[in-house]
Amino acid sequence: MFLLYQVDGPEGSQSIRDAKVQVLKSMPPITLDDCLLGQYEGYTDDETITNKDTNTPTFAAISLHINNPRWAGVPIIMKAGKSLDERKAEMRIQFKDAPAADFLFDSKTPRNELVIVMQPEESIYMKSNVKTPGFSAIPVQSELDLNYDTRFFENDEKSPAAYTRLLLDVLRGRQAAFVRDDELRRSWEIFTPLLHQIENSNVRPVMYKQGSRGPKEADDFISEKSGYVRNENYVYKDSHKDGSVAGKKSNTT
Repeated sequence: MFLLYQVDGPEGSQSIRDAKVQVLKSMPPITLDDCLLGQYEGYTDDETITNKDTNTPTFAAISLHINNPRWAGVPIIMKAGKSLDERKAEMRIQFKDAPAADFLFDSKTPRNELVIVMQPEESIYMKSNVKTPGFSAIPVQSELDLNYDTRFFENDEKSPAAYTRLLLDVLRGRQAAFVRDDELRRSWEIFTPLLHQIENSNVRPVMYKQGSRGPKEADDFISEKSGYVRNENYVYKDSHKDGSVAGKKSNTT
């Protein structure tokens, strides 16, 4: 998904894979300075973990760079972890501050953000600012959203599973969704130096509580590397659950 977002518009299935490799060739290898590792408290309490002083990470945040004309200077962050507060897979594209926005409202305007959710439910929503209803001029974030299951399928239907679609692509001879060998090799060339540095430097992961968003240090790392700004007050109103509106926090990176 990361590469599909970064590529230029392809002309066919083979050119999609060519374009993905070109993006990877524009990315330098990741260094320790571009990485933060964490381990959740209690990880070594598992009886299968024999080394109680293990440095094995259960969380990672990395900063990526693409050195091409289109993406030069655009910060990219990847974050993943175990035993966090939510199980999900998503992409977030945060836009720059609008220069004139603060002249229209009585307080600082949160940044607009496009969120593409792959798991647990496929959906897309755009966080944008509107004036608070009534007499207040304070901006509040709302969203334009699309949920695939509720928009395109009936209540007793579900979108096809990912592997179902891949098997159909095999039967039809479509290769666009599959990883080519040169794409895989270049991916390892980007990440392998970092793995060697972590092993050779005996990096100690920072600790975080189970059921949290991850290490507090990760927020500082992401802010420093990308300038990403979280809106702590934003609550996503999910209007697709059982026909009712349910509030759910959805502002993590």
